[in-house]
Order: sequence, then structure tokens, then C-alpha cells
Amino acid sequence: MIEAHNLTKRYGSKTAVDSISFTIPPGTVTGFLGPNGAGKSTTMRMIVGLDRPTSGTVTVNGKHYAQHRSPLREVGALLDAKAVHSGRSARSHLRTMAATHGIPTRRVDEVIEMTGLAGVAGKRVGGFSLGMGQRLGIASALLGDPRTLILDEPVNGLDPEGVQWVRHLTRQLAAEGRTVFLSSHLMSEMAQTADQLLVIGRGRIITAGAVQDVIDAATGAVVRVRSPQAAELVPLLRSAGATVEPAGDGAFAVHDSAAEQIGETAARHGIVLHELTVQRASLEEAYMTLTQDAVEYRSETTHEAMEAAR
Repeated sequence: MIEAHNLTKRYGSKTAVDSISFTIPPGTVTGFLGPNGAGKSTTMRMIVGLDRPTSGTVTVNGKHYAQHRSPLREVGALLDAKAVHSGRSARSHLRTMAATHGIPTRRVDEVIEMTGLAGVAGKRVGGFSLGMGQRLGIASALLGDPRTLILDEPVNGLDPEGVQWVRHLTRQLAAEGRTVFLSSHLMSEMAQTADQLLVIGRGRIITAGAVQDVIDAATGAVVRVRSPQAAELVPLLRSAGATVEPAGDGAFAVHDSAAEQIGETAARHGIVLHELTVQRASLEEAYMTLTQDAVEYRSETTHEAMEAAR
């Protein structure tokens, strides 16, 4: 479990993380989302003691990271896959890490196999592709068989097979009761992987909760309805507080009313329905809505497109 209370980090006059509090529970995959410069990496670095908070606290499994006698067995982290001596082999790097924590050599062999590095374990890391470097970073995070995993952009540079592997791995680790906290800019992948989301912007938490709850709160569900008796149904829905708009093909879109309520209204008045479909926005659409005022580095085309969509 990761717990933060009023966690703050300032660099001179700039506040990178602004008094945030959150709990990342075990047994779930929690996705950490936010624009570039939002404070995600700084938050992760404070969790593992690489940056000292200006104020506030953050603990992992009930202790500050530095208080754990064997940190690798408690917390596995991938924050910078390039932070490896380029002249060493993957196996040598992992064996050196293992030796510092009394981790047996057989565990090195296990994580090499687990991460698909067996064929290149004897090669120098300096010659690794971006994807293979990511696999080595994940192997390092798994080395101590930790209860908590913190992974910053773990699928960066991976091919589709590697992305799918990371998804299955993180889901499996959570199913074993571990705490999994990961960031990614791939919204479609996060939607398939995460149970919970923590969204940050300009150093502050924008929202948190279950994935679908976050999407629905940001965009609202729309119900698509088709009925040969639309002229009778639409006034009934509007009188109950719903917003109804044409949706093409003889259908109409209903906002501010659940599909169950629409169906019950139609049934009470003997109205035939040909379609009753709940349409939900994607995580990407919800993310763009949530962070549109928290983007520090905005391209002009993206800004114009969002303005046009309003």
C-alpha cells in the first residue's frame, strides 16, 4: 500500500506537487495519469526516496522507503530504464543488484526468463533497443519479488506483444495481492489494465476513482434510443429532466437519464422501443476533458480542435 498525506514538492518558486493526498491499495492496478509536467514523475520519485518532499509524507507498506531494511523486497520501481551502466550485461547488472540485498542468483535467472531477456542476458546493455531496456527495467523492479510495484511508462518502446505482456503481468501481480502503481500515456492500454485511476494536473489531484466512474463523471453516459413512438416518448423524458437531441437514423440521444429509467417510462406508457443503447466515452475523451485546463505544454492544433468541439 502507498499512502501520501499533503505531499508537496517545490523547486524554488515552482511547485511541482501541491499538497496531494491519496491511497494506492493492494490487490489493484492503479493508473497514474496527467499531462507532461503535471508532477507524476516527481511524485513517484518521492515515493522511493529519490526526491525529498518539501512537506507532507508518503509511505510504502507503512514505512518511509528509507526505513525498509531491504527496499528491493518491499518496492520494485521502474523510473528510468536508461539508468544502467552501458558496459555491463543484463545478467551482470541484475546480479549486482541482487548481491546488495542478499537475493539468490536463481532469482536473477527467474526474472530474466520472466521478462524475455534470456536470449540477450549476456549482451552489453549499451546495445539494447528501447524495448529491451524497458524489459530489463521491469526485471530489476521484479528482482526482489516485492509487494509493491511502481512503474513509470512501462510499455514505452515495447512492441504489441510486449505491451500485452506488461498488461497481463500487472494484472497477475495485482491478483496476487500486490500494489501496482503505473503511469502511461497510452489511454487505450490504461483502460484495459487499470482498476483505479489517479489523475493529476499542475501538481494537484484532478480526480480519482474506478476507471468507469472517472469516465462517466467527466463525460456522462449518453443513451441512444429509437422508437416508432418518439413523438410520445420525447416529451415524457424531457418532463422528467432529461435532455434529448437528434442522433441521426431516426434515433435520439438522451442525456441525464439512465437507460433503466427510459425503459421503465416507455413501458409505463405502452411505448415500443427499437433501440436502447448506453454509449460511453473512451478514457481518452474523458482524460482530455479532465486535463484541458491543466496542460502546460499545448500544441496549437490540439487547442483549436478542443475549442471547436466545445
